[in-house]
Amino acid sequence: MRLPERQLAVLEAASATDERTVAEIADETDLKPETVAGAAFDLADEGLVAVGSATDETLELTDEGRRYVEAGLPETRLYRAGLDAGADAEPAAMGAVIGAAELDGPEVDIALANFARKGLGSVDGGELSVDPDADPDADPEATALAALADADSEGADTDALDGEGLDAEALGVDEAVIEQLDSRGLVEVGESVTRTVTLTDDGVDALMTGVEATETVGALTPELLASGDWRDAEFAEYNVEAEAETARGGRKHVLRRTADRVKDVLVGMGFQEMEGPHADADFWINDCLFMPQDHPARTHWDRFALDVDPMDSIPDELMARVEAAHRDGWGLDGDGYHSPWSADFAREVALRGHTTSLSMRYLSGVAGAELEPPQRYFSVEKVYRNDTLDPTHLLEFFQIEGWVMAEDLSVRDLMGTFEEFYRQFGITDIRFKPHYNPYTEPSFELFGEHPETGEEIEIGNSGVFREEVTGPLGVDCDVMAWGLALERLAMLTTGAEDIRDLHGTLADIDFLRNAEVSY
Repeated sequence: MRLPERQLAVLEAASATDERTVAEIADETDLKPETVAGAAFDLADEGLVAVGSATDETLELTDEGRRYVEAGLPETRLYRAGLDAGADAEPAAMGAVIGAAELDGPEVDIALANFARKGLGSVDGGELSVDPDADPDADPEATALAALADADSEGADTDALDGEGLDAEALGVDEAVIEQLDSRGLVEVGESVTRTVTLTDDGVDALMTGVEATETVGALTPELLASGDWRDAEFAEYNVEAEAETARGGRKHVLRRTADRVKDVLVGMGFQEMEGPHADADFWINDCLFMPQDHPARTHWDRFALDVDPMDSIPDELMARVEAAHRDGWGLDGDGYHSPWSADFAREVALRGHTTSLSMRYLSGVAGAELEPPQRYFSVEKVYRNDTLDPTHLLEFFQIEGWVMAEDLSVRDLMGTFEEFYRQFGITDIRFKPHYNPYTEPSFELFGEHPETGEEIEIGNSGVFREEVTGPLGVDCDVMAWGLALERLAMLTTGAEDIRDLHGTLADIDFLRNAEVSY
């Protein structure tokens, strides 16, 4: 019998009594694992070996999980800081305990949520109490993280661990604990397929009677053609049924594909695209929108202020008109806020919390837009808000901004625009809810039903700009406007249940590889 060299190497390395893994044979023969697997399938087709497979659960610490192995779980750190503050005897100020625990950003919410869940204590009215009988050292989640970290360091690299199929049983922890860690994003649970090779009786007979190696050629090369050696070469058969590694090419991100579709739809509806700065003056972001300067949303709790020079390129006449609207209102029946006004505050620079700042620039004429009605403009741009991370909120996200300027616009026109827009994405069950905005009247929010969970989620905010907004800008006709969330539209079109699956540090790569934008 004659066999290609790689097949003969695998045949000789296989055993009739023990299942040998592809990795073991690859180490012994100095062949690549994929080469061994291909040769094994070829030999299996000849009946010389049997190829088996076993699927194992694999566990791997995420970067966040590794960080907590070193620093401790946020709820554990909060508990220990509470003990140090004497919260086991008397409630302590929650802010002081959080500071002492050195919790930052999302860790605060993580700590508070799991603090109560694990019975470490309670939070009431801004004060924290800890249970002196609780034992954070016996926390099964921390124990499982430590066990996985130890197995990682003892088992060399992660690939070696995955190959061994490290699972909850191997770690000696409860499966429910692993599920909890997986839901917290502290471990990644996957599957590993281990292939094994065993000699058949025919394979043993072949080795006993003798097998001769033949040098085979895998591809026709220019050198073979030039030399003429191809005439005498023996070419390896190509097994089109053999399993191979998945080859993944690049693809456009699901959010970018959604944004491109949004732009196509709006351009098709007669809109022009706006563009402008991500960092802008508070004047354009809020003052032009008739948002009082003492509004809670304009504090450092809700905006990202930048330590840069104030913006001086705001027309003085426009600044004066906007200030007048804030102080005294606009029109015969207008009534302003009669609250403090500061031009210096208006010129301060922050990251825009909405792309309505672009609408203000365009409607005022500063951006050079054509303002003879009717006009339609839109943008699909990133905005920044100091929100708490959850399945429907991120610190930065994309907003679909749009406005229409025309005579005698009504809510019916606005609702009809939305129904036509979302119909292009196959969404026909949009619901509207009356709402209050300082800058639009009437106003309403939009809601859509998630295709997987059936949950109703807010997808946008809209209304007709008040006279206090359009008047100072020099616009004397109706303007209806909206801000829609691109990520939430993507949730409706892809079925994603968590906005963090779409982009950010917790993005689900497998989901992004396979998700399709439906429309």
